[in-house]
This record gives sequence, structure tokens and C-alpha cells, in this order.
Amino acid sequence: YEAIGLDICVHPHHISNKIFIYLFLFCFVLTGDITQKGYEKKRAKLLAPFVPQTQNVDVSIQLTPGLSSEPTSSPNAVPVAAPRQHRAHRSGGTRDDRYRSDIHTEAVQAALARHKEEKMALPMPTKRRSAFAQSSAENCTPPDTSSASEDEGSLRRRQAAISAMLAQNLQSPEYWINRSVQSSSTSSSASSTLSHGDGKTQNHSQGQTSILADVLAHTRIGTSSSVPPDVTSTVPQDRNSRADLPPNITVRGMSRGQSRSSMMDTAAGVPAHSRVSTKIQQLLNTLKRPKRPPLSEFFLDDFEEIVEVPQPDPNTPRPEGRQMIPVKGEPLGVVSNWPPALQAALARWGATQAKSPALTALDITGKPLYTLTYGKLWSRSLKLAYTLLNKLGTKNEPVLKPGDRVALVYPNSDPGMFWVAFYGCLLAEVIPVPIEVPLSLKDAGSQQIGFLLGSCGVGLALTSEVCLKGLPKTQNGEIMQFKGWPRLKWVVTDTKYLTKPSKDWQPHIPTANTDTAYIEYKASKEGTVMGVAVSKISMLTHCQALTQACNYCEGETLVNVLDFKKDSGLWHGVLTVSVILLNISKYLSCICVCTARVAMVKCRDLHWAMMAHRDQKDTNLSSLRMLIVADGANPWSVSSCDAFLNVFQSHGLKPEMICPCASSPEAMTVAIRRPGAQGTPLPARAILSMAGLSHGVIRVNTEDKNSALTVQDVGHVMPGGLMCIVKPDGPPMLCKTDEIGEIVLNSRVGGTMYYGLPGVTKNTFEVIPINSGGTPIGDVPFTRTGLLGFVGPGSLVFVVGKIEGLLSVSGRRHNADDLVATALAVEPVKTVYRGRIAVFSVTVFYDERVVIVAEQRPDANEEDSFQWMSRVLQAIDSIHQVGLYCLALVPANTLPKTHLGGIHISETKQHFLEGSLHPCNILMCPHTCVTNLPKPRQKQPVGVGPASIMVGNLVAGKRIAQASGRDLGLIDDQEQSRKHQFLSEALQWRAQTDPDHVLYMLLNAKGVAVSTATCSQLHKRAEKITAALLERGGINTGDNVVLLYPPGIDLIASFYGCLYAGCIPVTVRPPHPQNLAATLPTVRMIIDVSKAACILTTQTLMKILRSKEAAGCVNVKTWPNIIDTDDLPRKRPSNIYKPPTAEMLAYLDFSVSTTGMLTGVKISHSAVNALCRSIKLQCELYSSRQIAICMDPYCGLGFVLWCMSSVYSGHQSILIPPMELETSLPLWLSTLSQYKIRDTFCSYSVMELCTKGLGTQTEALKARGVNLSCVRSCVVIAEERPRLALTQSFSRLFKDLGLSPRAVSTAFGARVNLAICLQGTAGPDPSTVYVDMKSLRHDRVRLVERGAPQSLPLMESGTILPGVRVIIVNPETRGPLGDSHLGEIWVNSPHNASGYYTICGEESLQADHFNTRLSFGDTETLWARTGYLGFVRRTELLDASGDRHDALFVVGSLDETLELRGLRYHPIDIETSVSRAHRSIAESAVFTWTNLLVVVVELSGSEQEALDLVPLVTNVVLKEHHLIVGVVVIVDPGVIPINSRGEKQRMHLRDSFLADQLDPIYVAYNM
Repeated sequence: YEAIGLDICVHPHHISNKIFIYLFLFCFVLTGDITQKGYEKKRAKLLAPFVPQTQNVDVSIQLTPGLSSEPTSSPNAVPVAAPRQHRAHRSGGTRDDRYRSDIHTEAVQAALARHKEEKMALPMPTKRRSAFAQSSAENCTPPDTSSASEDEGSLRRRQAAISAMLAQNLQSPEYWINRSVQSSSTSSSASSTLSHGDGKTQNHSQGQTSILADVLAHTRIGTSSSVPPDVTSTVPQDRNSRADLPPNITVRGMSRGQSRSSMMDTAAGVPAHSRVSTKIQQLLNTLKRPKRPPLSEFFLDDFEEIVEVPQPDPNTPRPEGRQMIPVKGEPLGVVSNWPPALQAALARWGATQAKSPALTALDITGKPLYTLTYGKLWSRSLKLAYTLLNKLGTKNEPVLKPGDRVALVYPNSDPGMFWVAFYGCLLAEVIPVPIEVPLSLKDAGSQQIGFLLGSCGVGLALTSEVCLKGLPKTQNGEIMQFKGWPRLKWVVTDTKYLTKPSKDWQPHIPTANTDTAYIEYKASKEGTVMGVAVSKISMLTHCQALTQACNYCEGETLVNVLDFKKDSGLWHGVLTVSVILLNISKYLSCICVCTARVAMVKCRDLHWAMMAHRDQKDTNLSSLRMLIVADGANPWSVSSCDAFLNVFQSHGLKPEMICPCASSPEAMTVAIRRPGAQGTPLPARAILSMAGLSHGVIRVNTEDKNSALTVQDVGHVMPGGLMCIVKPDGPPMLCKTDEIGEIVLNSRVGGTMYYGLPGVTKNTFEVIPINSGGTPIGDVPFTRTGLLGFVGPGSLVFVVGKIEGLLSVSGRRHNADDLVATALAVEPVKTVYRGRIAVFSVTVFYDERVVIVAEQRPDANEEDSFQWMSRVLQAIDSIHQVGLYCLALVPANTLPKTHLGGIHISETKQHFLEGSLHPCNILMCPHTCVTNLPKPRQKQPVGVGPASIMVGNLVAGKRIAQASGRDLGLIDDQEQSRKHQFLSEALQWRAQTDPDHVLYMLLNAKGVAVSTATCSQLHKRAEKITAALLERGGINTGDNVVLLYPPGIDLIASFYGCLYAGCIPVTVRPPHPQNLAATLPTVRMIIDVSKAACILTTQTLMKILRSKEAAGCVNVKTWPNIIDTDDLPRKRPSNIYKPPTAEMLAYLDFSVSTTGMLTGVKISHSAVNALCRSIKLQCELYSSRQIAICMDPYCGLGFVLWCMSSVYSGHQSILIPPMELETSLPLWLSTLSQYKIRDTFCSYSVMELCTKGLGTQTEALKARGVNLSCVRSCVVIAEERPRLALTQSFSRLFKDLGLSPRAVSTAFGARVNLAICLQGTAGPDPSTVYVDMKSLRHDRVRLVERGAPQSLPLMESGTILPGVRVIIVNPETRGPLGDSHLGEIWVNSPHNASGYYTICGEESLQADHFNTRLSFGDTETLWARTGYLGFVRRTELLDASGDRHDALFVVGSLDETLELRGLRYHPIDIETSVSRAHRSIAESAVFTWTNLLVVVVELSGSEQEALDLVPLVTNVVLKEHHLIVGVVVIVDPGVIPINSRGEKQRMHLRDSFLADQLDPIYVAYNM
């Protein structure tokens, strides 16, 4: 009952007679008395009433190997993809045992047994269940596989969790705070202990939230990367948010006394296990194994990277024999009555043996379909020849003339029509080009067939009427034009359409010469299809050689199950009486019935015959004298021949009948084993060492049987042939006797050229071997066969593989067939289909990498598949000493097929490289096989002192890399606003002198001004807020007040209200109403850190802060005093506060840096005044000017432009909140056009949104009258390297709307100085340079030309603002650097920030960031360290003063760089490469964890493409950056957090990943 899948407890009273009948059927199957197909049908019918209809019950029984003939899936298995319909002529075969070898299977199992002793746990990929449902078991199995019982493993996990929690609580928070502030964010702690955990974290589906508001605004404050996040305690996270809760917070300038654990209370942190940490630890364990060969420790020359060249192993086997001597075949016999041409032979047989059968075709049951006699073949061929030459065109303009090429398009089911067409073309002296029938537009290799037809100049195609009707057609009924095909004229060759020739017409049959007779197509390793031209004399001589070698005689019958249009099926079929079969399992019975003397088969046909043998007990093969195995060149054919002989030796088959042969399209038949006399001993076999074969050396394997390959001979050279073995690479030098090489053949038999390709022809058909001294051995040309082998004792030829299956990895050669055999020897093979596996190599990082792709059975579950894949990796590594780069499993019936059902290797490789393979499981192992990485660099410690000038800080004669903006100049008496030291005074002055001047205008999504503020109105609103603060807030001078407003004029009025009251405003982004769980804790964080005494906000936001939803996220009872400023009474304050000195604090600027660190900086009144004045001078802002601002107003330069600049300069600011672009994308651009704005400011997020959303709508915008020709300056405000690709795309897209390409520029600021560069009106246009990326990794700058390999374009970050000085400094020695040298940007400016905000006034933590000095040179000037790497380059351009312009180029944040292999990488460079890897990659982000590079990719396409990205991402990072990716994470769009400036929050993303909060589609752990 277990065998039939029934539970006796379920049916105790329903065991009827039908069940017992079924059991008898089961027994009959085991004894072979019922077919598998009949068994399945009967079983399903009998069991239907008795099988319980429950989920996940598979009623299929597990048969012994050899019984199941077709792949079957469990009833409840979810299909991955709809299987393609099998082609009618032949299936690909699921029971392909060509590579089956019991000896090899034992060797593989022994190798795997050694690996089992290591007990190494491999990290299984994480896969979202909704995306890939491969197994029926998954429908009821939760994603987490940990059981609920208290087993030993769960107890250990609990103990680990308790230990980790205790360790966290005992760790001093002061240690982490100090370390977070003082350390570089790039240093990763490799020694940090990872606790393993398999606990569950609840993930919910991502809801639809407000798109742009979340994308631009909300983010969680992550930890500094210098502090390893605690991966043992995570917070269950709701997936509705784009950004997550902040369980770990790093705050710059936090007081030492404040406990870090108190911060975590706001997130309700509960310790939980992280599966990610366990898998990363498992991955690290796998990487502890030594590589082969080991890498050198340190980088020697740190200016240019050197690819590691493997040193030759002194133990490598080398050929030791003498140079081989060419091997001659037996002389070609001379026959007196041999016909002068093949057409003459047909004419003779058509006249003398008109009624003798030439061809008999059988149907699928083995019954004859029709018989074509020699007379009919001759007469029909004559009709066709006459029709082709005389009836297709006019007499004066025939369509065909002798020598033209004609395509023959006939299905495998109609050999008779093909032979008529073939001989008809020979008689008409046109050249036939047989090709396969195109079944669809997506046929594998169809485009390459079109290339063949085009290169051969084919314009006419012959086909049958039935075939023509089956071709795909357009709606008009015309034959569809296939991609890459020339336009063809189709001619039907059925007898009723042929014209009988006139009596006076006779075909011209010349003596065979060197003219081309026919063209046989051949696919190369790269998939290119070429036509091998066979001359008439070669065709005739080949027939003679085959007749002599096979001892053919008149009247013999040959059973042929091969493709009759090419190769051996064509060559042998033109000679003797042929029987063409459609059902290869019936050919044994046909041999008996026809008493056939010769049979033509391939290895797969031998296995099909053994499977069908159960139904054919009376098989008798005694009539056979020769069983030709056409693919004897496959080294694994020996196992097929042996298995077939074991089964059928008792049925009359003799060992000497089996005759393997070797052939190639170029040389035709190369060698064939002659049938021996009965009782003669068979030739000995070669047992070769696979290690020796990989080095191209023949070594008999006597020690390690696990790595042995048994090879049988393919007989002797063909009669009349001369054979040599030459080196496959380089000049054709003769090999030694114990060396593997390519077989080359000189003979009158074989092809003459690749038609239309003279260059390739010379390298293949005109090869002259040379000896060791470089001297040619003669002047006779040889032809390359593409076969690898050697000549054994007795001049027997042994073939060990083909050039097209050769994989050259690190100087060693491996045969694809050998790797397939090893993979299939890994038991149990219940995961993949035996006949559906492809092996190829891809070039990645200067070497070939081995890739295996197989079709996975639908009923295979994830765990079994992963275990099989990992065992295959181990087996191939042990047997072949080569590492697999990638192993991919794809759904059943999805790999591209050849016309006979096999796998189209080159198309599969193309799909893999293009990312269109769509695997369902994938395993990458780059760490094992990539051993040629550049040597790691060791940084030498540099001391600071006078000698620093000698260690690369400054080279004598070089200009010091410094630059400065214009001088701010003296106060102009004509501008009264400049006399005011404080912005509050400037606003009061403007309210008095020009009260009705409009300073601000706020637009909504429709472009309507919903709110305006004149100087007087803004002043009065600020006074009302001041009065409210003093009366209701109980505010003292110097208290911090949080401004919680949406972007608008209320925020501006509140800012000046605080200044009037003597308070210090702190702007905070309001929480998102639909995303409180993610955004409200950040608000709470800043309020707590700033110790705000009061919150100014709107009535709506006040309700949100006190709502029940908010109470679920934070403690709402401890909010500071909240004041609603919507409806304030008209009250004026008794007095307006004036600070006693301009150095006093004006406001606090809080921001989340790109490293995920919350930093608050102090901005003084003097800094505000200097900054506003500098912007006014740079942008030429006056009262009559209008500017448009479309960016968030909460920090940095955006806040200055939004709230302060207009009050200082008097210009009008049109405010466009970015969230309004959600409902109206063209709002910003239409506003620029409507108001004719000359200067506008935006963020990268806004620019990217317009580029992606409006890129295809430029014509519609133009029709609406949008004109951007008025825009003089469009400045992107950012604190990062300029995104040149985005700005250029924006300029190109909107060029048609009049946007000047010179208009778009960028600004640059940092935490220590909010505005360092800003492109103004007087300076030169931003310049662009190209830098070598390899030099940047070594902290150097090397300028290269555009288009140079590894070049990186960098754009100047804008003109340096007036009053600003910058200098480039070595961050380690603090010494100045020379021009065009990479270093840290230091800035000196009157608007530098005063310092990081600290609660207790403790400024010593980061004092060196704001007040630091050079170690030598100008040691008096105080500088602020920006934390950004860059360089200064003096250009040929002139600035406003007429001097040469010094351009500042920002490369990236120093805190954000990745330190890998001793080199410095900028994440944006890696991310740019990753984003180019595939069209479905929307965005990417990278970070490191425990020295592993993690790449997170947002998938914009279907989830079916998720696994395609894993190898592409690994490839591109390895190729362009010489790094191995450790983990690839595929996520949904919008998961990568972005701050308000459009900058990625990578450290926050890292924390979310380690906490299992990303809900990834797929996580691949590269071994």
C-alpha cells in the first residue's frame, strides 16, 4: 500500500477487487509484461474513486530506474512555466543514459563521501514563496523550516540567543557611541561574533503608500557602518513602509552619559533571531577553504593592478614521447565500373533496377508508409530538374541557372520527397542547401540559419505541399518572414506540380570535378551557422571510401534512424537500400523483418532500443553484420555500446558487429571501425587519467580510479586518408605520441570550404602541419576535423572530445561531455532530467568559467535541488579539479531545443548572458574558480612629520591643490539689507520699506498659487507665532523649538517666529500619515536628541501625533508642549529678540547622512548672513528676480534657499513641494515656462522623476506650450558626486523644449559647510574629465581620454562660492596634496558650521572636524573637514577675474567608501555597473558585511527574471571592479531607502537586510 500511495487507515473497508487487480498490474510492470504508458492509464482509472482528495498527496509510485519513460509531476505541483509543445518528429528524451557509467558513478560517490566527512553547512538561497512554487510540498510548508519542538538544535539556538542578548546588555553603550563617532564607517569588524539564529520574523506584503513622499522623504536613521549591527536582535517589521524602524541609532555628538539602550525603547525592540546572520556565517565558513592556487598576500605596485597569473606547477604532466608520424589509411581501391558521377550511378540504377526499392519509409508503428523504387526516384528527379531549369521563369530570364544555391526544406517525416529534391538539384546542376523546417519565429538558431542562406545567396526554397501548409503564415496567408532570413521564393516539389521533360531534353551529367555539389550546414561553438561546401569529386570519393571501409555490396539493406539531411545519415543513405524510421524504438523489429545487414544509430538510439526491448522479446539481430555508431567520437559512447551488447548478445548480436565511427562536417567520415571476423578479439580500450587529459597529455590511470576515463577506439583512418595530430591552439605543430591534439586529415574526401567565408576557410581547410622546428612537413593541405584525440597502438584512432565541447580554464582543458557525465553520476538524479543538461563556458575576468544549466523536474523540491546542486559542485571539484562558476536549474521544457530535441548550447549560453534564461534555482561559486584576482594591497603606515613631504603628500614643483571663490568684498552702502547682521532684522527692514513685495508663492499640483507671503505678511505671521511661543510655550531664550510642517509658507513663518522669540528652530520632516510605523520614530528621535522644549505644527499633524496609531509606535504621553499655529490670535510680542553677537546660534540643521548617521550641526547668525550673501553674489539675486525651488526644505542648502535666501536678497521664490509632482509630473517644468524662470533649484529625486516619467511626453509638453528656453541655470542641490548620466539625460530629453545643455549644473555641500560650490552666472561652464577607475582605488587620480577602458566621467561640482577656500589634504597625514591628486576636501569659509550639536555642550568629540590645521605648510589657518574625497584641477578656462579657473571635482564620501582587498571602492561606481547589467534593474545599492560585498538590486520586471540577475551582477562586478560579490539580494522596487536629497541610505539598508526586514524576492549566497 505504501508503494501505490494509499493509506489503509483511510480505506479500511474499500479494498475491492480493483485494488488487487492494480497490484497485479504493478507486479506485471516489474516483470515487464505491461508497458509503462498502459500501466499509468490503468492505474489512474482504477485508483480514481479511492484516492482521498486532499492537498499535497502524491499518488505516484517511485519506480526503479529504467521504468519511468516520461517526466511526470505530482498532481498538486505548481508548474513553473507552460511546457513547450514537443515537436512531432522526435522527443528530446528523458531517459538519456548516454553518459551512464557504473564505474564513473562509483567514482563520483566515493568523491562525495570524502566531502561528507567535512560536515560543512552550505547557505541555502532565500526565496520568496509567492514567486517560485516548485514543489507541491511548499503549499503547506512555511518558509521557515525550524520545527516547534524542543530539539537539540532549537535548544542551541535559544542558548545562543540568550548569550547574545546578555552580551548586548553587558556591553557598555559608551563604547559604541565613542566608536561610532571616532571610527571610519568603512572599517568592518571581521572579528565580530555572529550568533546563529533561525527564528521567524513576520513579513507582510508591501502596501501601496504615497509614492513620491516616501521615495523622497522618509528614511530610518541607520547605524554607522563602523559599528557592526547586532544581528542577534532584530525587530519584527511591518512591510508597509519603505523605510524601517530605527532599532539601532548612531547620533553624532551624543552625550556620553546618555544610554544607547534608551533609544531602542522607541522602537519596542524585542530580541529575535536573524536567519541572514546564520547564512552569512555559513557562507564565511565555506570561504575558509583554501583556494587553488593560493593568492599572494599583498599588492606590490599600487599604481596599476596586475592580474594574478597562475605559476606553472612543477608537477604538471608534460608530453614525453617522440613526435608523431602521419598515419596513412589503406589505399583507395580502383573499381573498373565505378560511375563517373553520383548522378550517373542513379541513372544506371534507374534503368537497370527500376523496380528495386531504393527507399522505404515506416510510420510511427513500424508499418511501411511508401516505397520509392530506383525508377521512380530517377523519373521524379528528372522532372524536378527539368522544372527547375525551364518552368520557373521565362526562356530568356530563368529563375535558376547552374551553380545557384537552393534551400531544401523538408520535415523528417518525408525522406522520399527530400531524396527527389536532392537528386533533382544534382541533375539540374544547382547546389542544394538542406536546412531544418522552421516551426516558429522563435526557433533556436533560426536567425543563424538565415545568415547561412544569406551568405550562400539562396533565393529559392524547395518544399513539399504538406510542409508548406504547416509553415507559420501572416494574416494574409503569406509565409512569414523569419528574422535574419533573406526573402525566399517557395516552390512545391510534389509530383503533381512537376512537368514531364520533353523527349529531346536530357540532363547534363559531367564527370565529377571540384565544383560544389551540395552545402551542409554546421553550427560552431559560438552558434554561428556556416555552410560546408562539398565538391562533386569529394562526394563521389567519399561514397567509394565508405563502400570499401564498410564492405557494402549490392542488394544490402541498411536501417537508418539518423537525420537523413546531413552527416552520416546523408552519407550512408545515398549508397545502399535505406529504411528510414520515424519511431526509433521500432528499428530492432525492422532489422528482423527486413533482415538488414547494416544499421546506422547513435548512442541515444541504443538506449531507446533497450527501453523498448520489453515489448519485443522475439528480437533477432543475427542478420546484422555491422552496427555503425555514428557518434562514436563521444568518449562516453563506450558505456552505451557495452550496455546494448549486454542486453542483446543473447539475441544474436556479436561484439565485432559494433563499429563506432568518427566524423565531422568539414572532413566527413574521419575513421570507422571495420567489422571483424567472428571470434576475433576486440581492440583494447584506453583507461586515461582525467588529470592528464586536462593538461593535454595521455597518461594511463593506474592509481586513482575515481578520475579515470575509459575510451574506445573508432577504428582506422578512412581509405585514402592521411592523418596527423596537431596542437589545437596556435600554429599547427605536430603533437607527440603521448599528447592530445586536434585530428587533421588530408584526403580527397571532405569539404572544400566554408561557402562565402574565405578567411575562415583558410584556417580550417588549408592547414599545413609543422614539426617542432617550425618546418612544414610537406605542401599537402590538411583539414581540421574539430575532433580531439590521439593515435594508439596499431594505428587505431581514439577520440576524447570535440573542439566545440572544449572548456579551457586556467590553462587546463576540460571536455563538456565529461562534466555532464560527472553531474549525472551524482545520485539521486530525481532533480533534473538526464538528457536536458548543458555545459558551456563564459569569459569573465580574463578566463573561461564553467557554467552548467539543467532542466529541473516539476516535482523536485527546493531542498533536494539545492542538495543535488551542492553535491555536483563537490563532485566536479574532486573529479576534474575545476571549480564551477554557476549551476542553474530551469523549469522543464524551457531550454532552447535543436531540431532533434537536444539542447541548443549556444542559444542557452546566449540566454544566460542576456539574462533571459529564467532559472528557478541558481548557485554561484565565484570564490572557488576565480583565482586570478589582482593582488591585495597592503597600506604602509605613514608617520606625520617633516618627512611627510617625501611620502607622496606633495611632489616638489607641483602646485598645491587649493582653490577659492571670489572675495565677498566690503559692505555696499547702497544695499541696506547688508547692514543687518541678522535675518530677523532684514525681514523687519523689508516689512517697513517694501511691505507689499511678494517674497514667496506656494503652488499646488494644478499650478495654482494657494498661498503667498509679502514682506509685511510674513513679518506679521512671525510675530503671531512669537507671541504664541512666549505665552503658551513658556519658552526661554536659547531653547530649541521643533518645526513640524509640510513644505510651505507656514514653515518659513515659524522659522522667523522662533528667531523673533530668541529660540533656536529645528526643522523636522513630518511623519507620513499612512506610514507612521516607519517615519514617526525618526521624528521622535530628533525631538529627543535636540531636547526640544516645544513643537510648532499644524492642527492636522498635532492630531496625528496624539493619535492611537502614533501610540503604537512611540510614547505619545511624553511629547513636549505642542502648539498649533493654524489659527493664532493677532497678537504682537512685547519685543523682538536681537542676539548680542552674530556668533550665537541661529538654528540647528539635522540630517541623515548617506552612511545612515543622524547628524545635527550648529549654524550661527554670522554663518547664515555670509551664506546668504555668498549665494546672492554667485546667482545675482535681486528684488526683481524670480526663482523656482522644487525640493524638500528640511536641511542643508535646500532649507537655506527655501526659508532664508529670499528674505536676505529680496527676490521672489516660487515654492513647489516635491510631493505635488505625484499627481502632476509636469508641474515643475510648466511652472518654469509659465513664469519664465531664469534660475531654478531642485534635487536629484525630482530630476530623476521627470526624466523617467516625462521622457516620452516631450511632444505633448511642447504642444501645451511648455518652453524652457528661458532657463539660464538649473542647479541640482546635493551632498554627493554629480550624477553626470542623470543630468545629461535630463538635458537631452528636454532639449526639444528649448532647455540649453549649459543650463544644468550641480551644487555641493557637506555637514560642515552647507554650500561649498554653486554654479553661478559669471563663472565658466562646468568642465568634465575622465579618470581611470583603477587609480581611484589606489587613492590616485590619473586622467585618461574619453572612451578609455575603465574610464569614469566626473563633472565639476559647480563654481566655488565667494568667500570659500578649499584645499585637498591627505586624510591620514593631514598634509596638502598637489594638483590633480586625490585627497580629502577641507574648507575654510565664514559660513562654516560651528560644530556638531551636543546635548551637554561637549564639543571635543568632533572638534577636529571643524577646527583642524595642516600638518605642514600653512599651519595657522583653521579648516573644516568635509569627509569627502576629491581633487582640484586647474583648467584652461578663465573665471570672472580673468584668471585660470580651478575646478573642484568631488569623487565620493570618505565614510561611505568600501575597503576591500586593501583598495578603496566608491559604492556609486559599483552600482552604476550593476544597473547596466540588465534592463530590469531599476536601482541598486552595495554595502559590506564581514568583508563580504552585498549587492541589493531592485527588480522592475517580473519576478521570473529575478534569478537571471544573480550571474549578471556577479559578472559585471568581477569584470569591471575585480571584486567577488558575496551576496546578491533581489528586492521589489522602492525598497532601497533614499533621503530627501535622493541619496541612498546604504547603512540603513544593511541593517534592514541583516534584520530580515527586506522581504526579498531572492537572496543568493555566492559560495
